[in-house]
Amino acid sequence: MIGMLSGTVDFVGSDAALIEVNGVGFEVRMPAAEMSALHAGQNVKVFTSLAVSQDAIALYGFLSPSSKRMFLQLQKVSGIGPRVALSLLSTLPPDELARTVRDGDAAALAKAPGLGKKGAQKIILELRGSINIDEIEQGNTSSKPDYDNGIRQVIEGLISLGWRENDAAHAVSEVCKANGINTPLEDTEIPHVLKLALTSLDRGR
Repeated sequence: MIGMLSGTVDFVGSDAALIEVNGVGFEVRMPAAEMSALHAGQNVKVFTSLAVSQDAIALYGFLSPSSKRMFLQLQKVSGIGPRVALSLLSTLPPDELARTVRDGDAAALAKAPGLGKKGAQKIILELRGSINIDEIEQGNTSSKPDYDNGIRQVIEGLISLGWRENDAAHAVSEVCKANGINTPLEDTEIPHVLKLALTSLDRGR
């Protein structure tokens, strides 16, 4: 079992990052907001979970133990596999996801691609009351994604306009990849990336 990787980010793609550890490259699938915090050449510690199925072997990674715990706990629900669990964590950060389950907000959960309303209700039914929210929040706070200064400024600008951090981070990551903008961001690129991300978010309303 591969429980953690400590190495250097070689490449960040649309759905996975390549992390080099002692000359070996591990392809790791991660939540969108956490992957947007990575850039090539960055030293990183990633908490991992190996998923083995008949079709594939995939390694999933997280920047905080709380994200990994939530990922594993979601899969205790019948019918919820690693892809849907990752989709949920790409839609809501661990602490917000835990509160959503506690509050029985099926509509918020159902926004995750690949889940649906029935799946959301099943998660609430099977996990409500079993998630330690204080533990999730504490673990998540201590391991916040380490955005570079330029990306952090763009995300904070979007948050000030009313967008959630997770949605803002995902939008910034996507527009940078789509437009070939390298990170860390130069100061001169911040207004341009902010405009692109805002346009992307408005289009997705």
